[in-house]
Amino acid sequence: MSIKTPLNTSKRILLGPGPSDVHPRVLKAMATPLVGHLDPEFVGIMDDIKGMVQKTLLTQNHLTFVVSAPGSAGMETCLVNLLEPGDEALICIQGVFGGRMAEIAERCGAKVIRVEAPWGEAIDPEQVKAALENGNPKLVAVVHAETSTGVLQPLEEIGKMVRDAGALFLVDAVTSYCGTALKMDEWGMDALYSGSQKCLSAPPGLSPVSFSQRAVEALDRRKTKVQSWFLDLSLVKSYWAGAKRTYHHTAPVSAMFAIREALQLVLEEGLENRWDRHRRNHELLKSELQAMGFEFLVKEGYRLPMLNAVKIPDGVDDLEVRRSLLNEYNIEIGGGLGKFAGKVWRIGLMGESCTPNHINMLTGALKAILR
Repeated sequence: MSIKTPLNTSKRILLGPGPSDVHPRVLKAMATPLVGHLDPEFVGIMDDIKGMVQKTLLTQNHLTFVVSAPGSAGMETCLVNLLEPGDEALICIQGVFGGRMAEIAERCGAKVIRVEAPWGEAIDPEQVKAALENGNPKLVAVVHAETSTGVLQPLEEIGKMVRDAGALFLVDAVTSYCGTALKMDEWGMDALYSGSQKCLSAPPGLSPVSFSQRAVEALDRRKTKVQSWFLDLSLVKSYWAGAKRTYHHTAPVSAMFAIREALQLVLEEGLENRWDRHRRNHELLKSELQAMGFEFLVKEGYRLPMLNAVKIPDGVDDLEVRRSLLNEYNIEIGGGLGKFAGKVWRIGLMGESCTPNHINMLTGALKAILR
């Protein structure tokens, strides 16, 4: 067996759909000496994290914590706990991640009703209204920021419809969390999941989640066991929220140190200031790209500020340009997913990657490559 050289990755400029660049304080936090996952000091850090997630989600929900796994596990946590075999679930699909929710709901044994919009467009609330009138769903789920298309889905009108129908409202906020307005309590959400690696700018691998009292009551009324032991909230909540913390799993201690520091940076900047920074830099990127002749996939008013889907101009080779950006300029952007593969680029302006300097580096490199 040969001896490998020390790990040394290239210094990339992360402007794809995630992960984003990480602040030096977050990297430093990861190098903090370990403590045990039941150490009183670590329990205090867990409490810090819970409180800061509540502040950044604008919620008072007691059952708010961080799943020790990426955003897809946060998605699964919400669905496997809130759905039982035979339940009706209305899933809004306007891209890849709505489709993923529908697949998980089916694996829970739920009867899935799909409300779909063309890729690149938002869900029409009237579609949801009609589906609610013709069914009796226990849960309605929607993606707030569809990473595969760059669509920002308005939530308030749909949320009111869901509450009036007596259903639970589940929101995917993986890409929108800490990057645009997201008001869990005010907008009537019952369950929400996100990810650590996007606008929060922590390393990938953790998923903030939160559940309303209505959702907790639904959990307490379950007649069947949750199909996942690891994600069963009846077990996990005693580790995060119990008076006496009960062992459930060995938490990723260093990742928890990192997300605590990332959340602290968000609160130091100010949540609304952070939302505004993402909006301003989106406008700057838009003006630069449009001056170069690029067109956006999503119409004005429904565009994500932190994930910009732009059409690849005719005659431009998708892979060749992205390869040149990576190899010659150390810049990563994302290609299209599904039906948009080879047709759009997904340019992320997330967290620490959301600065005018990042935009100038990208547009300067694109001008040189496309020239």
